[in-house]
Amino acid sequence: MPDEQMAHTTSGRPSAPPAPTSPAVRPLDTIDRSILRMLQTDGRASIRSVAERVHVSRANAYARINRLIDDGVIRGFSALVDQERAGQGASAYITLKIVQNSWRTVRKQLTALPGATHIALVSGDFDVLLLVHTKDNRELRELVLTRIQSIPEVLSTRTLLVFEETDLGPEEE
Repeated sequence: MPDEQMAHTTSGRPSAPPAPTSPAVRPLDTIDRSILRMLQTDGRASIRSVAERVHVSRANAYARINRLIDDGVIRGFSALVDQERAGQGASAYITLKIVQNSWRTVRKQLTALPGATHIALVSGDFDVLLLVHTKDNRELRELVLTRIQSIPEVLSTRTLLVFEETDLGPEEE
């Protein structure tokens, strides 16, 4: 197999399937976990570099990565973006209280919001935690007051401005 970048080795295949509803049938071993850490650090790592780093053949590394994709352990590959440099100078976590049993409806509407990057159903004093990135505070205000608070199932919101953020990568070996 040619030594291609990960983004290219999976070309021609559909994007990773959604995570299975039940836990992965096959347990992950030390090599699988090493591959995952490496790809989390550099999703563009070549098959050759993955194989060399985890001490397996390229064919074995390729097969393991494809199995991790097929099992839904790897859901896809993406770039880590510096939101401020990308013109998204305002970031906020927004907590939402929602009508009981409306999660699926609310999630569908939140995923359509511009700038929404992470949505989680959580326990505690609120029901949903939403991370958004917008151009500026004016756009953030419009998103919260006009778009989110107009969703009928949203009972209340609280906006927490992000002053600075740091993405944490996987632990190095």
